[in-house]
Amino acid sequence: MRKIVRRTVLAVAAVQGVTLAALAVVDYRRKKVRRPAVFPRVPPRSVTAGGSEVTVYTYGEDLFADMLGAIRQATRQIFFETFIWKADPVGLEFKQALLDAAERGVRVYIVYDEFANLVVPRTFFHFPKHPNLKIKPHRLFSMGLSVARQAGRDHRKLLVVDDDVAFVGGYNIGSTYATNWRDTHARLTGDIVWDMQNAFIDYWNLFPRRRLPQLPDTGGLVWQPNIRLYRNVPKNLVFPIRGMYLEAIDRASHHIYLTHAYLIPDDDMVRALLQAAERGVDVRIIVPAESNHIVADWLSRGFYSQLLRGGVRLFLYQGAMVHAKTACIDGQWSTIGTANIDRLSLQGNYEINIEVFSAPVAAQLEEIFAMDSSNSRELTLDEWHSRPAMVKFSESVLTPFRTLL
Repeated sequence: MRKIVRRTVLAVAAVQGVTLAALAVVDYRRKKVRRPAVFPRVPPRSVTAGGSEVTVYTYGEDLFADMLGAIRQATRQIFFETFIWKADPVGLEFKQALLDAAERGVRVYIVYDEFANLVVPRTFFHFPKHPNLKIKPHRLFSMGLSVARQAGRDHRKLLVVDDDVAFVGGYNIGSTYATNWRDTHARLTGDIVWDMQNAFIDYWNLFPRRRLPQLPDTGGLVWQPNIRLYRNVPKNLVFPIRGMYLEAIDRASHHIYLTHAYLIPDDDMVRALLQAAERGVDVRIIVPAESNHIVADWLSRGFYSQLLRGGVRLFLYQGAMVHAKTACIDGQWSTIGTANIDRLSLQGNYEINIEVFSAPVAAQLEEIFAMDSSNSRELTLDEWHSRPAMVKFSESVLTPFRTLL
């Protein structure tokens, strides 16, 4: 019996290995022949939410121009945190702008994730010593008794300049993201800027390092009722973004529009979406037809049959990688941030999302959703059921990997 079990396990592992290898080959060939991305976009537009102003970006060049402009106008301090930071023209422009700010007397604090940047030359992250420049990489490996608490990646992307402006959303830093990816980011001014500052300060102080100062932690002067900040903090086993989504989906009465780069929901998230569709809510989800992670695509497709049968409508974004992490519900509630609908984001990584209670912000996101829908192809249940048997088999073989992503 032990031999049978062992041989069965080895056979399954071999099939999984062959499937993953085949997908890697397909992905490599696909990326070599990929054409420049062409997709619709809307110019950034500002709307008011309580005591704050929200500007939504759908194109990287627009966003990076405003981020760099804010950095170059800084007079006191800059908090800069990113997941991926490429050593290309855009990445170098950000690096130089931050160095120039430090030179003119601005206190600059930088955080980046080591694991996400393993393919970036190490020399890119060598900065000249300067009293105004403090850099704290999110370590590839952290020492600690709990693996679950220490293994989370810093998937956040935020910039806070002085007390004036903050940026948060899905965009990493690099030339590809400037023109070839459809992502969503928000610029925030007003009361919510303190919350963004506090989010950076709390992360910075959570990982004390020798030769790096702790940042002063002061209380907020204003409670912002229209915008709330949610932060996943694996070290403290705090993951509120998942709960935020589940609560909002549970309240939906008319429509739910989700746009996500990677859709690998857990059982509770699937159940919430299906229950919403069952009670008559128009549930629509935009995902990339082909993302930058082919394995994530195939794991995501394992949920399509269940979602389509339950009345959820799926739209496949064409011609570009859609990397947004947004949702809008019933014309009143919205979220923009860094968290995907997968286990890595909702139960593993350091993430940050804003939750906005504002009809004007929701209307803007619905306009963007309509624009993205015009560049998407709806996937029907009949079409999905007619896919080749080998594809169905490969999807089932990869099912155990869902818990990893």
